[in-house]
Amino acid sequence: MVISVAAVPAGNGEKNMMSSKPSLPSSLSRWLQIFPLWWRHALADGRGSRRVLPPSSLARIEAHVTQGERVHTGQIRVCVETHLPRSYLWRFVRQGTPLKQLVEQRALMLFAKLRVWDTERNNGVLIYVLLAERAIHVVADRGLNALMAPEAWLSVLAPMQRAFAQGEWESGLLQAVDAASEVMALHFPVPLGDVAVLAGHDVNDSSPARPDAMPDAPVIL
Repeated sequence: MVISVAAVPAGNGEKNMMSSKPSLPSSLSRWLQIFPLWWRHALADGRGSRRVLPPSSLARIEAHVTQGERVHTGQIRVCVETHLPRSYLWRFVRQGTPLKQLVEQRALMLFAKLRVWDTERNNGVLIYVLLAERAIHVVADRGLNALMAPEAWLSVLAPMQRAFAQGEWESGLLQAVDAASEVMALHFPVPLGDVAVLAGHDVNDSSPARPDAMPDAPVIL
């Protein structure tokens, strides 16, 4: 149903797991692997998202989503989460689920929960960011799956990764939204017979032009 592309920076969970000393007792070694990840997420709270993305930043991101959707028929949703829920962390502890897979599972769940799949042409896209790991995951519905290779999403993620590495959260998300909008406009442009055209709307006009299937505001968890 969906295509998933992840970018998890090195230096976190899975790298820490590989660096433990094999000479330690297995139980102690395992907890030394688990502790850094658990600690990062346990110390994080919802206020972290508000610090890096204040209301003014969220408003600008929403505006970019809205503007992009004037030239394509898709839907772009941005979801920023401070840390993974404990139920996901327990999968790491009890089942040894790799960090990258946990991020993918969480992004796919939010893709469904936020109903990003619920578009007429199956062309919804979720841009998911996990602040505790500086992880980025893009989930695109099957309408794009048939037209775009997963590797092509790396060009969407790359500027965002570079901006995040410098602590420029708003800039990174704006670049990702604009890049995703360009992809959508290429594959799903607004038809000539669209209501926006019939009503004489200019795509650069700030007034509502097309009915919107879902909110444009970023979701902060």
